Amino acid sequence: MPQDALLGWDENTTAEAYAAFTRAHPMYSSTSRDLARRAHLADSRLVVDLCGGTGATAEAILALAPADARVISLDNAVAMQRIGHRTLTDPRLSWVTAPAEDLAQHAPVCGVDAVVCNSAIWKTHTPAVFAAVRRVLRPGGRFVFNVGGGFADVTHPDEQTGRTSPSLNTLIRQIAARDYGYAPPPTADRNRPKLSLETITEQLAAAGLTMVDAEVTAQHSTMAEKKAWLSIPVFARPTGDFTHAQRMDILAKAYAQTNPDAPTVTSWLVVVVQQPGSRP
Repeated sequence: MPQDALLGWDENTTAEAYAAFTRAHPMYSSTSRDLARRAHLADSRLVVDLCGGTGATAEAILALAPADARVISLDNAVAMQRIGHRTLTDPRLSWVTAPAEDLAQHAPVCGVDAVVCNSAIWKTHTPAVFAAVRRVLRPGGRFVFNVGGGFADVTHPDEQTGRTSPSLNTLIRQIAARDYGYAPPPTADRNRPKLSLETITEQLAAAGLTMVDAEVTAQHSTMAEKKAWLSIPVFARPTGDFTHAQRMDILAKAYAQTNPDAPTVTSWLVVVVQQPGSRP
């Protein structure tokens, strides 16, 4: 990830590019529906969309939750929520601008039926977030989140099956080295897991939460969708001292060596957690 990735979410350019991607491509809507389904929302009254961004996951939650359920979308990026306000106007949805670690300050203690977090748990201080989730969930309530395979150091078999050409990320590194003198970090550092299942399990146990399922899933897309995702400023690569224009130049050259319709696969670690006790 670029060094400014954590700061860039509250920039209008990133927010608009991210929102445009979610409208044009199925990745976030598909993963959001999967997480919402695993959260068992049929009897929910209050659900939290944690790190909710522009509302793609909130929309999936609203589609599965009862008609009288309320949803809180919590995110600390004003630029992202500004777009969410503009595009998603369901009266059951409330927007709260706050970091994920402060969840317990914005939701009733033991009053939340489910917490869902799509694609963003990696950018939080997870021990604090898990403790906050523990405080707000009802007995038997569910906490469902996913972690990208690269961050969790997991790979779905589909990601390797049938690959006959270099990945777009590999081509990006090659062109950056050729045209800009890019020197990638050592392989051991680049591939080191940042939020492994072992770490997640330990932190959840410390927070008093029970993991009930962990599954490595595969998200199928195309090279064109991958290119669009890497065009979002916070996801643009390679890392290091590059301007966004330079990263887009590298991306364009790498993409030109691919087939836009070529299938691509992204691995995800999906974790389902439950608050001890039974729902009232």
